[in-house]
Amino acid sequence: MSKTGLDFSVGDHVVYPAHGVGQVQGIETQEVAGYSLEVYVITFDHEKMTLRVPTAKARTAGLRSLAEGNVVTQALTTLKGRARVKRTMWSRRAQEYEAKINSGDLISIAEVVRDLHRAENQPEQSYSERQLYESALDRMAREVAAIEQIDRDAAIGILNKNLIKAVAA
Repeated sequence: MSKTGLDFSVGDHVVYPAHGVGQVQGIETQEVAGYSLEVYVITFDHEKMTLRVPTAKARTAGLRSLAEGNVVTQALTTLKGRARVKRTMWSRRAQEYEAKINSGDLISIAEVVRDLHRAENQPEQSYSERQLYESALDRMAREVAAIEQIDRDAAIGILNKNLIKAVAA
């Protein structure tokens, strides 16, 4: 694959499903078992981690660009919706929430944030609910922050405003 045939360039913010927003630091060629392999070098500052994803497998691995404006709008609208909590066992719901978070899909992550959000006047969350909520909120905030070029805390402020409107409605 030629350098111009790549989906991402150095400096691009990208989303990797299991880790959220990272930045392409470089494109390297590595020798693996006698084969030459071109990889994206992606850093995730919030996890202090570097990931190498083969350029040829980037799309199938789920690597994608930051969400477009209409997807962000749809995700924020999702936050304003009514929570949809299935009447299944918590362990099953927790698995579904985890899968949505790790899908890397902004709208799916927004659904988890919406469903697990608790207003001041609502009952306390369990530890595992709070962990999943924080994980989804953080993942969504980091992507919104990268898109809007603001810091994570400002992005959380935007998300909370949308969540509060949902509760007030």
